[in-house]
Amino acid sequence: MWNVLVNGGLVIGLLLACGVFALLVFFERLFNLHRAQIPADDFLKGIYNVLNRDNIVEAAALCEDAPGPVARLALAAVLNHDDSLEKIGRAIEDAGLEEIPRMERGLGWLATLARITPLIGLLGTVLGMMQMLLAAKEAAPLVQSADLTGGLWYALAATALSLIIAILAYAGYNLLVSRVESILLDMERSASALLTFMRQWKRNREAPPA
Repeated sequence: MWNVLVNGGLVIGLLLACGVFALLVFFERLFNLHRAQIPADDFLKGIYNVLNRDNIVEAAALCEDAPGPVARLALAAVLNHDDSLEKIGRAIEDAGLEEIPRMERGLGWLATLARITPLIGLLGTVLGMMQMLLAAKEAAPLVQSADLTGGLWYALAATALSLIIAILAYAGYNLLVSRVESILLDMERSASALLTFMRQWKRNREAPPA
């Protein structure tokens, strides 16, 4: 089996390359999404405290230093604090729309690999069966089992390897999608909380001193 994988030719090599690529994409996305999902409530409370001291520069600096989409939403609100609530809301929405493609980057590759690797494995299976037939033809009329095992192993290895890669790629894809959806939920909650805070904060700033 190991010899088949090592010396498996183009199809097995292509499947192994797909598997390595899928692993790299998965772990890169998992790391970035884990880093992007910060404790949104605690982060926003810190921003609110700084803004309540009218320290706009510090609030913007905190948003720039923090990773993740929630920090980008807060930065959009801080940078547009002098505008109307409608413009602040639009800025937050635009910032969120810019973050979505960044979070979903690479997911299409995993979905594609989950779909095409079984087809590549099927190609390897067909080639393995063809190899068996050629071996049988060359050894005829005295065909022995040893003449056929090479092609059979190749066919089975291609099928098994392609299914393993497809299953893992699909599972990884679904796991990453669930992380993206969780971050999107944090973004929606944070956007609403930011608008509510900005409304009250602007009202307090515009109120005449007692």
